[in-house]
Amino acid sequence: MMFGDQSAIRILHVVGGMNRGGIETWLMHILRHIDRDRFQMDFLVHTTQKSAYDQEIRSLGSKVLTCPHSSQPWLYAHNFLRILREYGPYHIVHSHVHYFSGYVLGLAQQAGVPVRIAHSHLDTSSIQAKAGWKKRFYLALMKKWIARHATTGLATSRIAAADLFGLSWQTDPRWQILYCGVDLKPFQTLVDPVTVRAELGIPIDALVIGHIGRFDQQKNHQFLLDIATEVIKREPKMRLLLIGDGSLRSDIEEKIIQIGLKDHVILTGVRSDVPRLILGAMDVFLFPSLYEGLGLVLIEAQAAGIPCVFSDVIPEEVDVLQHLLQRISLLQPASVWAEAVIAATKKKVMITQQEALTTIENSPFAIGSRSNQLPSYYLQQLHKHL
Repeated sequence: MMFGDQSAIRILHVVGGMNRGGIETWLMHILRHIDRDRFQMDFLVHTTQKSAYDQEIRSLGSKVLTCPHSSQPWLYAHNFLRILREYGPYHIVHSHVHYFSGYVLGLAQQAGVPVRIAHSHLDTSSIQAKAGWKKRFYLALMKKWIARHATTGLATSRIAAADLFGLSWQTDPRWQILYCGVDLKPFQTLVDPVTVRAELGIPIDALVIGHIGRFDQQKNHQFLLDIATEVIKREPKMRLLLIGDGSLRSDIEEKIIQIGLKDHVILTGVRSDVPRLILGAMDVFLFPSLYEGLGLVLIEAQAAGIPCVFSDVIPEEVDVLQHLLQRISLLQPASVWAEAVIAATKKKVMITQQEALTTIENSPFAIGSRSNQLPSYYLQQLHKHL
C-alpha cells in the first residue's frame, strides 16, 4: 500500500454505530481533542441508520462510512475492501467490534494496512460458556484470526483482555491494557435537584434508582424491573430512571405495563446531559449487567458521589471509591438486590460529591489527563510497523 506524501496519520475506527455508548463517547472525546492536522480519524459503521454522533463527526472533518452486512461475510468483505480503496489508504485500522475484529483485521491485512488493532471492550466469557457448537466454532476461529492478523491489541480491563486475547495474554507483548476515560468536566457543575426532578416528573421526596445503558440483553433490564418491583413493596414512592435506547425497549415498555410499574418508571431515551441527570435525580445507581468490559457509567456514578449496587461480574478495576460500591451475585434473588438498594440510600455517605470527583480525577479514568495516550500509542505502533 502506498501512502504517498500524506502528512496526516490516517486511522479507520470500525464500530457498530456511533451512538451515545461508553466506547463511542470516549472515541468522540479523542476526536475532539486530537491534533486533527496530524491525525485523520474516520469511522466505518455496521449500520445504515443515522447515529447520534454522525453529524458532529462530519463537522470535525471526519467521515462516517457505511459497511453493512456483517452477517454476510462475502458481501461485507467486498464493501470493506472497496471502502479502503476509495477512502484510504489508512495507516491504522482500529477495530472495536469484539470477536468480529478477527475478520475485519484479516481484510485490513489483505489490503496492506500496516497497523491493525483489536480492541476488547467486553468480557463475554459467561455467555460463551452457554453457546452452541456453531457459535463456539465461530468464537474459536475469530480468536485465532485476531492472534494471526492483529499487529497489536488493547483491552479496557484484565478480564476483557483474557476474553479476546486468551488467558495467557500477558505473555504476548502485543496485548496491553488501555483504560477508556470519562470526561469529568460536567460533574464540576452545580445542579439543582428540584429543577431536574421537576423536568422528569419525579416527586422531590421519591427514592430514585438510576440506570444508564442500551436496551439489550447484556444490560439485564428485565431483572432491573424485578428489583424495582421488590423495592416498591418497601418504598412505595420509588421511581426507576432508565436512560438509553435499544432493540429491547418495546419489550421492556410492555413488561412495565404488565407488572403495573407504568407510574414508577421514567424512560428518557438517549440523552446528551447524562451527568446532569445523575447529579440531579439519582439517589442510587443500579447496574446488574450480565457482563461488561469495564462499565464506564459506574465511574460516572462514583464521580457524582452516589452509591452503586452492581453485579459481581464487573471488572474490579472499576472500584475506585470502595465505600460507595456494593457487588452482588446475579444468582441472588431480586429481593436481596432490593434490600441492598434501600440500605445503600440509607447508609451515611462519608464523602462529599466534590471529594468523590477529586478522587476520580486522580484515577486512571480521568480522560483529560490521559487524552494523549491513544495518539502516543498510534505513533509507537507506526514506528514499529512502517
